[in-house]
Amino acid sequence: MIRYIRRAAGLCLLLLVALLLNAARIQVFQAESLSDNPANRRQTIVRYSQPRGDIVVDGGPVTGSRDSGEQLRYERTYPHGPLYAPVTGYASQTYGTTLIENAADDVLSGTDPMLAPIPLWNEVTRSQQPGGDVVTTIKGAVQRAAYDGLAGRKGAVAAIEPTTGKILGLVSSPSYDPERLSGTGKAVTDAWARLTGAASQPMLNRAIRQTYPPGSAFKIVTAAAALESGVVEDIDAPTRTPDPYVLPGTTTRLPNEARGCRNASLEYAVRVSCNTVMADLGVRVGLAGMLDTVSRFGFNDDGLRIPSGVSRSNFDTSMSDDQLALSSIGQYDTTATPLQMAMVAAAVANDGDLMHPYLVDRTTRADGDVVSRTRQKSLHQAVNPATALRLQQMMVDVVEEGTGTNAAIPGVTVGGKTGTAQHGIDNTGMPYAWFISWAQEEGESRPAIAVAVVVEDASADRADISGGGSAAPIARAVMRAALDG
Repeated sequence: MIRYIRRAAGLCLLLLVALLLNAARIQVFQAESLSDNPANRRQTIVRYSQPRGDIVVDGGPVTGSRDSGEQLRYERTYPHGPLYAPVTGYASQTYGTTLIENAADDVLSGTDPMLAPIPLWNEVTRSQQPGGDVVTTIKGAVQRAAYDGLAGRKGAVAAIEPTTGKILGLVSSPSYDPERLSGTGKAVTDAWARLTGAASQPMLNRAIRQTYPPGSAFKIVTAAAALESGVVEDIDAPTRTPDPYVLPGTTTRLPNEARGCRNASLEYAVRVSCNTVMADLGVRVGLAGMLDTVSRFGFNDDGLRIPSGVSRSNFDTSMSDDQLALSSIGQYDTTATPLQMAMVAAAVANDGDLMHPYLVDRTTRADGDVVSRTRQKSLHQAVNPATALRLQQMMVDVVEEGTGTNAAIPGVTVGGKTGTAQHGIDNTGMPYAWFISWAQEEGESRPAIAVAVVVEDASADRADISGGGSAAPIARAVMRAALDG
């Protein structure tokens, strides 16, 4: 009898050990896969069981959380609606997260290990801390000036502090209210259908995710290449450019809107925006030289993050000379985001040093303790300081005597460049209006702001939609807001 009892006890012990091993397998080795299983709602319930951390502008939150009383308890709120949507993105219980809400999700949701009181605390306890905050580089006055300036028209504004890379403003228009996507249910799915199906594409972040032909605003890059390569040594010397200019290897004549472009100097060509001179200079610099310069300004970079990803601005790496001529005036396949063109202006203003643009200054715990801080760093030396000085001079001339007088601010040194970019089949589309600029107060040693504005208003009159007429006044308002702040 005792022998059978021992056998039964041994079998029970074996079963107990097997049960413990299986529990350990599930709780230790399979815990992560079970937790991430879409059928497991526990993690989602925990995620929304506490308020989300805030995104901060000018020391105050531009986001919030409200108690819905539902199983997924806390929903995201956006008190300023469309104004900051191109900065924050959305945090939706139905559709996930975008932009800063996505890039800093671990901090905002409280799951970032850096928020824990001691290392590995979250991993061991499988808990989350109170959501941390994300402090942005945005200036509220700059953001508001850009938003009001576009006034609902299709377009975008990007503004950068040239010496640091801080993004001071990032506006896309038309915009949307991300709070409409925060929760669950029919109202949210209906809002999603309306927004994603709208012809105006309000959820497209035109400032960093849309590329446009930059048109004549790109001539600053071509001028930089001509100076850096030695094709032009004196900006006031004649360039030996014919007018009309026939595109190499073709019978196509390139027109000018401006007068006096035959044999014009580089300074004059930039000031009045001569297509012929800049196209010819691009060909004389050559494809290799142009590619070297455009890459140092940030074109053809697939990896730029601010921290959200930025679409690649393009300058083709293989072209015939006629294509190169058109590319050198910001046409053909040349495209750029507004942020990229703000980077061009910022590099010129900062003596040729292109700082890495960034949108998040620091992240903090709920109590304000700093978790991480963005380190300012140079992205490229776009041009040497001597070249930058000559580009600055030419951009100032554009505002004081050329096509960009609408950007002038009394008592402030302003440099700029207008652009009107053709697009569509045979250039039949309504042209885009560009203006890139920078501003420096008299007596200051450093520029305060660099700006790029693009307006793509299909209802505008063709004669009206010009960089100087449509975009320069917006840039002026944005620069003034930065200087007044």
